[in-house]
Amino acid sequence: MNLRKTTVILFAAAITTAPLAMRGQSPQKATQLTIRVAPDFTKPALDGKTVHLATYRGKLVLLNFWATWCGPCLTEIPRFNTWQTKYGPQGLQIIGVSMDDDSAPVQKAARKLQFTYPVVMGDEHLGEQYGGVLGLPISYLIGPDGKVLARYQGDTDLSQMEARIQSLVQSLNR
Repeated sequence: MNLRKTTVILFAAAITTAPLAMRGQSPQKATQLTIRVAPDFTKPALDGKTVHLATYRGKLVLLNFWATWCGPCLTEIPRFNTWQTKYGPQGLQIIGVSMDDDSAPVQKAARKLQFTYPVVMGDEHLGEQYGGVLGLPISYLIGPDGKVLARYQGDTDLSQMEARIQSLVQSLNR
């Protein structure tokens, strides 16, 4: 068998069996992460305090990139508010990163949504550090050691996400 024919056979085998290998896995496990350690940042929060990601080492962090014009983003926020209240004492810290161009609509949304967690204004540079924020919402689950555990993009099954968070905060408190 020549090299060209072998290459074609191997390629065909790879593309037909790859989807089978991913069946039954949750979306966050099937996603290949492009980053291992969450890039650190320091940004002013809407409330005037400073958010420095590194200060949350030792906690489970849900870093949520969102925007006021994003329908699925606005659907997630009330649930994230509840999670911060429920799991915050057990070691969860949610941080919102608004990708809006201007803070005025974000301030208005903050008054309406009554965030229970800090929200910072993001920018293109921060988005690029996280592998590019193309399409919202995008959330990163970051472990107590600062490593990215999962990336959730788009309209996510929040029940699955909560189950994973619940399991991880329980393991933090053992």
